[in-house]
Amino acid sequence: MTVKEARMSCIAPNVYTKVPDGGWGWIVAFAFFFVEALTYGIIKSFGVFFTDLVQSFDESNSRISWIISICVFVLTFTAPLSTVLSKRYSHRLVVMIGGFLISTGMVAGSFARTVVEMYISIGIVSGLGYCLAFLPTVTILSQYFDKRRSLVTAVASTGECFAVFSFAPAITALKEHIGWRYSLLFVGLLQLGIVACGSLLRPIIIKAQEAVNVSPVEEQRETKYMLENEQTRTSIDSIDSGVQVTTSPYNMPVDAKLELKSEEPKESIEMLTEATTISTDEPKTQFLDFSVMKDYSFICYALFGLFATLGFFAPSLYIIPLSISLGIDKDHSAYILSAMAIAEVFGRISAGWVLNKKPIRKIYIELICVILLDIALFAFPLAYEFWGLMMCSIFFGFMLGTVAGTHIPMLAEDDVVGIEKMSSAAGVYVFIQSLSGLAGPPLAGVLVDTTKNYSSAFYSCASGMLLAAVFLSLVRPCKKMQHQSKKQPANKSVSESLQDEPDDFIEADFGKNEDSVRGCDRMP
Repeated sequence: MTVKEARMSCIAPNVYTKVPDGGWGWIVAFAFFFVEALTYGIIKSFGVFFTDLVQSFDESNSRISWIISICVFVLTFTAPLSTVLSKRYSHRLVVMIGGFLISTGMVAGSFARTVVEMYISIGIVSGLGYCLAFLPTVTILSQYFDKRRSLVTAVASTGECFAVFSFAPAITALKEHIGWRYSLLFVGLLQLGIVACGSLLRPIIIKAQEAVNVSPVEEQRETKYMLENEQTRTSIDSIDSGVQVTTSPYNMPVDAKLELKSEEPKESIEMLTEATTISTDEPKTQFLDFSVMKDYSFICYALFGLFATLGFFAPSLYIIPLSISLGIDKDHSAYILSAMAIAEVFGRISAGWVLNKKPIRKIYIELICVILLDIALFAFPLAYEFWGLMMCSIFFGFMLGTVAGTHIPMLAEDDVVGIEKMSSAAGVYVFIQSLSGLAGPPLAGVLVDTTKNYSSAFYSCASGMLLAAVFLSLVRPCKKMQHQSKKQPANKSVSESLQDEPDDFIEADFGKNEDSVRGCDRMP
């Protein structure tokens, strides 16, 4: 194989007859691990810069929290754009562009002199890059796996946990030597690695093998005669009469067959052949299918994501300020965040292992995890010293891992929308999350500025997670109700068609054939 052929084989899509559950999918999982680390891992580690930004720009907690809030909002709000671009230009190109935007925004943010410049550079530019890098990666990973999807996605998503575990203490130590600006510059340059990860995302095409090869013209012609002679073939005397079935190509003389074949227009043959060829190809897909909004189970699941997002980012953003306000030094505060990240690793792996078991109703497992995550959020304000916060962080991190690693891949399950609509559903789902992603951290910041207590931020997160659990509990009942409503009209139409069938259908056919036989007897 030449160098050019090898290069083309790496660029060309992977074609399979069924979902491979492996193969190049392991390379995609490897790439997703580092994309997670350099996207959500950095977002969750941004809390180490929080106090420095408050002091450097002399701003309130609420205004500084808008940096991450705008970033999360742009990340989720532009999710449909990411879906459309991925289907139009390929996942690989979109992820590589996203990595370049992330790095550009972070590097520009390290030179910002006002908080507004941080809003633009990190909030808008990097936020758009996060969306273009993350969503296409998790979508194409779900397409490479079926039976192992939950486990592989959960393990690959631990990249952000290892990033938080390593970045939080590393950046804290780095700030002591070079300051927060050069530390942020280093982070921006490190995120250029997303471009390399994006180059590994080869598209996948699933083509089912055809069971039987049938001549297109003969198939169309036979179907036509079958429809024309349906009543005739139903009669038990029609074959013996020699009158009603002579139009079928299989019952015609050889000369008649040749005459019919010669009179067949070439244009019609070409048209039938072309139509059959088109039907065997893959159907033309929409760039973004909004029909998922008609699915009641998806609406409930989207509302779950809307309120659950309130509790995803704010705790990791405010855990260090909360611990400092309780008299814990910065080094120990960073350890609390790192312990949360390690617990999240075990949570993601455990959730993937449990959801990989069959038979199991995955939506109910996720509901239990959301309820326990809500309990962990309510427990934070009750801790007043280092080990209390450490235990709460470990419990919260573990439960967060079980939910964060499965809530997007759960869209591929039949209880929500299924794998066919997963790509469009992910774009719409993350788009709906953008509202709470924008309001969550600032709302917590306003409560902190008003009450002068960081515990209020965790109460707001817990309230949102409680509403999320309510809507998640409605997903499965809505899916069952929608299936039942679809079955009832189908059963009704079948019963009506049976009622409309004439009672004398067979008798009429018998009479028709008796007349035919008499006509044949009278012929000389």
